[in-house]
Amino acid sequence: MGLGSLLNLGPRSEQWLTAVGITTYDELERLGSVQAYLRVREVFPAASANLLYALEGALLDVRWDLLPVELRDRLRHAAGR
Repeated sequence: MGLGSLLNLGPRSEQWLTAVGITTYDELERLGSVQAYLRVREVFPAASANLLYALEGALLDVRWDLLPVELRDRLRHAAGR
């Protein structure tokens, strides 16, 4: 399954993830949303926290904007944001 077919991930997200060597759901799952986000931020500093939420939502199959505030806070903290 291509990353672009996952909930919350569009062409730009898929492009960024591919550029940092994440090309499959399994790779994303193995790394987790925070580590995947940090890899993307190293190469694409313009990536916002919305990408972090989108990645977590993709793993949980939940729209990023429906993630609980507490979870978003934990993700930001884990990512050093």
